[in-house]
Amino acid sequence: MALPARMTAIAIKAPGGPEMLVPEERPVPAPGPGEILVKVAAAGVNRPDVRQRQGTYPPPKGATDIPGLEIAGEVAALGPDVKRWKLGDKVFALVVGGGYAQYCLAYEQHALPVPPSLTMVEAAAIPETFFTCWQNMFMRAEVKDGDWVLVHGGTSGIGTTAITLAKAFGAKVITTAGSAEKCAAARKLGADVAVNYKTEDFVAATKEATGGVGANLIVDIVGGDYVDRNYTAAAEDGVIAQVSFTGGPKATANFANLMRKRLHHTGSTLRPRSVAEKAAIARGLEEKVLPLLAAGRIKPVIDSTYPLAQAAAAHARMETSQHIGKIVLTL
Repeated sequence: MALPARMTAIAIKAPGGPEMLVPEERPVPAPGPGEILVKVAAAGVNRPDVRQRQGTYPPPKGATDIPGLEIAGEVAALGPDVKRWKLGDKVFALVVGGGYAQYCLAYEQHALPVPPSLTMVEAAAIPETFFTCWQNMFMRAEVKDGDWVLVHGGTSGIGTTAITLAKAFGAKVITTAGSAEKCAAARKLGADVAVNYKTEDFVAATKEATGGVGANLIVDIVGGDYVDRNYTAAAEDGVIAQVSFTGGPKATANFANLMRKRLHHTGSTLRPRSVAEKAAIARGLEEKVLPLLAAGRIKPVIDSTYPLAQAAAAHARMETSQHIGKIVLTL
């Protein structure tokens, strides 16, 4: 099948609000060694895309300026040395950028096969949050059956994924959310305890749920004044996995708790990681999580979908923070 020379992509006209996302014509990229070109069927929307649009999260050196970190679609072209995939294969992939477009490059090692049980929209909603949660919860923190996991922002993309994975591997979950409706949604997803952070104290709720022991793992997308409270809510030898800073990257904390409880406060970003590091995360997901997705035992939570041309509306939806789960662009 002959590829077109040009494609529609969503560009960032200038740093600013959602209205800065505009469709424009771009050349269809050619895959290099170890890369595949995917004809995009759906692309996930994530907070880093919003930050890139605002001008606070520039793409890594050498990456496209087109936003979008996760896609699902069909393999349309193969770069040199690609062995795993063939033309027409249905894949979902973590990408370093370029997802908001009709065609997008991906490293062959960062792509996984779409199980028949998933739609393309569901597949596109997986990579960014599942890669992030897998590395933080299972590669770094080694969550075990019976552990208590405190998930902040339980109805966000990261939050819904963290709850889903924790429950799938036998952990018990406490989560925070900002309304009664969101708490109900988190409980429906499997959370054992859901705390409305606007009206309740998550530290007290965590202590009560765990019989005074505290959480073995805390997945935090907030930062700010949550850091000190996390230290109080954590169990001895607990892990705090810092995934984002919606509440700000600076905090004042009682580090005596860090020492007394022998806590591990760890953080990571995903986008700048090496090809090999991301490939290692992909292998773990393929081995441990893909069978659960294929069997229909777990699924990503979809909040809403928007046509590619309405990417600005998708960003506006995300910025309301009213969404529950993932927002996905469709082509």
